Amino acid sequence: MRYYFLGIAGTAMASLAVLLKLKGHEVWGSDQGIYPPMSDFLAEHKIPVWEGFSEDHLDEMPFDKVIIGNAMSRGNVEVEAILNRKLPFTSLPELIRQEFIDHYQSIVVTGTHGKTTTTSLMSWLLENAGLQPGFMIGGIAKNFDSSIQLGEGQHFVVEGDEYDCAFFDKRPKFVHYFPTYLIINNIEFDHADIYPDLASIQDVFRKLMRVVPQNGLTVANGDSPEVRAVIDPAYSRLQTFGKSPENHWSYKVLGHSSEGIDFEIFESGKTVGEFHFPFPGEYQVQNCLAVTAIARDIGLSWTQIRDGLASFQGVARRMEHWGKLHDADVYDDFAHHPTAIKVTLDAMKAKFPNRRLIALFEPRTNTTVRNIFQDELAEALNVADGILLTPIHRLDRLPVDQRLSLDKLVQDLKDGGTIVKTLTNYSDIPAALSDILKPDDILMLLTNGSLGGEYQKLRAAIRG
Repeated sequence: MRYYFLGIAGTAMASLAVLLKLKGHEVWGSDQGIYPPMSDFLAEHKIPVWEGFSEDHLDEMPFDKVIIGNAMSRGNVEVEAILNRKLPFTSLPELIRQEFIDHYQSIVVTGTHGKTTTTSLMSWLLENAGLQPGFMIGGIAKNFDSSIQLGEGQHFVVEGDEYDCAFFDKRPKFVHYFPTYLIINNIEFDHADIYPDLASIQDVFRKLMRVVPQNGLTVANGDSPEVRAVIDPAYSRLQTFGKSPENHWSYKVLGHSSEGIDFEIFESGKTVGEFHFPFPGEYQVQNCLAVTAIARDIGLSWTQIRDGLASFQGVARRMEHWGKLHDADVYDDFAHHPTAIKVTLDAMKAKFPNRRLIALFEPRTNTTVRNIFQDELAEALNVADGILLTPIHRLDRLPVDQRLSLDKLVQDLKDGGTIVKTLTNYSDIPAALSDILKPDDILMLLTNGSLGGEYQKLRAAIRG
């Protein structure tokens, strides 16, 4: 098949493009504002990419089908031409189903937070046990130095995103993935641009539960009332995990250190042993329990699971240590929801209890630029000792009454005893970091974007 990707430089789109090429298909595409790492990833695999959009692209190379990314909308010149000419097109999730899900036992990882780390960890446990899974991850898994693998085994591991598929398919992506195994890590209100409330998000999870086969397995966070509300009834086998001993899988934290976290796992109340995970945060233990439940069902031994958890190297942009800046240690994290921000900062406090924690936060997502979580955002950021706030991303696109109030956020942070500095331009970031950072500080970068281009410059300055 010959596939043309419209919007090829997004993380998921580029990953799928490379997977398809590895499978033997011809692949190329177009996009605008293309930058590393995905531009490098596509170039490495010799996938042609046109910069910008033009109707002429549709005539330059014959294709069998267009994959239209969910960043594309009506009004795009190529979208309009595709519709006018009645050319064959599909969405990314639908093509994933056709090319991969239909041919594997799918392991689908869902939840508001932790999808990328949990998907990477699940893939690594299977790989480390010699099962050679296929996978598609929304980030670079360091154990593989890749976001994708074609795989020669029976399993395909994929993030199950509740965001919509495309302008012509407003259903959540995960409805296409028909899980044999389903993980529901957590459910909170997010994606305020497409969901009006938490109940509407829970509704799509209920619908997802309906397509897990009877002989499949759903593994769900039993400590979360929001999750428990969607797993009854379960049409498949069901196991819950969490701290409460009432769950099928539970745990006890044994200790935190700069090397990670140690914990004990219990199955139906009985201990199965002690484990180590090389990243801080109790929420990481819950990720470990979720993948452990599936690993055991697939047949992995406790030794294989213990070795897999301990040898996990993490994911790029998820608590990733860059190096030193002004004698402070710099970590990068994708956290962009108040809950994710809080647990990330709490984890760094546990890892480095005697060091000052500074966070650089960019309000960027459709949720954090709104005032929906005004108070929760302040509470989350107040975990840090100091905060640098960047400009709010594309604030002018929102009605005034929906916008995050930067003034209120700053005042709430100051009332909580946190040092706060607001930046009017992204170009002010280097000077602001020079002013606020002290030797032995921990700096956390909290953004899912590029900090107006300063992200790449900062990374290059630190890592060379």
